[in-house]
Amino acid sequence: MEQLFYALLTVVIGVFGCVAYYFFSNLALDAVFPAKGEEAGRNINRANAIRPWLFLFPALALLGLYLLYPVYQSVVLSFHDARGENFVGLDNWIWLFNDEKFGESMLNNALWLIFVPAMSTFFGLIAAALTDRIKWGNFAKSLIFMPMAISFIGASVIWKFVYDYRGADQEQIGLLNALVVALGGDPAAWITVPFWNNFFLMIILVWIQTGFAMVILSAALRGIPEETIEAAILDGASPLQIFWKIKVPQIWGTIAVVWTTITILVLKVFDIVLAMTNGQWSSQVLANLMFDWMFRGADFGRASVVALVIMLLVTPIMVWNIRNARQEMR
Repeated sequence: MEQLFYALLTVVIGVFGCVAYYFFSNLALDAVFPAKGEEAGRNINRANAIRPWLFLFPALALLGLYLLYPVYQSVVLSFHDARGENFVGLDNWIWLFNDEKFGESMLNNALWLIFVPAMSTFFGLIAAALTDRIKWGNFAKSLIFMPMAISFIGASVIWKFVYDYRGADQEQIGLLNALVVALGGDPAAWITVPFWNNFFLMIILVWIQTGFAMVILSAALRGIPEETIEAAILDGASPLQIFWKIKVPQIWGTIAVVWTTITILVLKVFDIVLAMTNGQWSSQVLANLMFDWMFRGADFGRASVVALVIMLLVTPIMVWNIRNARQEMR
């Protein structure tokens, strides 16, 4: 009850605090630039120019506090020792590019970048096209989208039961091993198999993100002008030709946005690896490597270097994604 009380109190303070800020700041602005007297017109213009920034100030302040400052602090810490006290120059960066685990993380992240966005977008596109053609399509979409409502940790727990392995002489409760045994094969500890275990982890994220891709691409497919489809039908195009040669080229911009959005998520993937393997058996990724050095190795310098590498990889894709999204909205 105490936690519930504090949560409710926080919501109430936040809501009324925002209302009070906007009300009194607007009141103060009108007092500084009154809409009366000889300079009424100029004061109105000044107030109108300032008012948007006044309303944006809380969001900008929070972004500066929780986004810009951590980036600045990470840059500073990347040139300091484990405790962030002594300046060590480029030692952390030299260590990074010579570290075996960093090389493993980069390779694994590259595999994730190739496999997850491609498969999520592909399955999302196919699901969007098929569910729009059946009567119970909305129900099917709900089922496909449902994994998006599950946290990455929750999804990992579910898939741990799928990949679960009990000794070869024991009854298998893992779905995958149960199927393998039923087909006459030998069970295996799938998530401990180097290299291939990365793909078993990737499937979890594909399962989650397919619903996101489907929803966005379904909306794009419905926005295609009917005239182009009717013209293709009159020209004798088959359903597959209409889909791949008429529909897909017209929503290519949306496909790119979905692809890059999932790519950004993949570069920051952490929860699934932590819950499933904790980076063992050659499954380490950059975000989990950063977590290990920050909270297990207690080395702020090395953790900051890894964090900056992730930021440098994400930023160009994010900038391109935003620009592309803006062009789509025009």
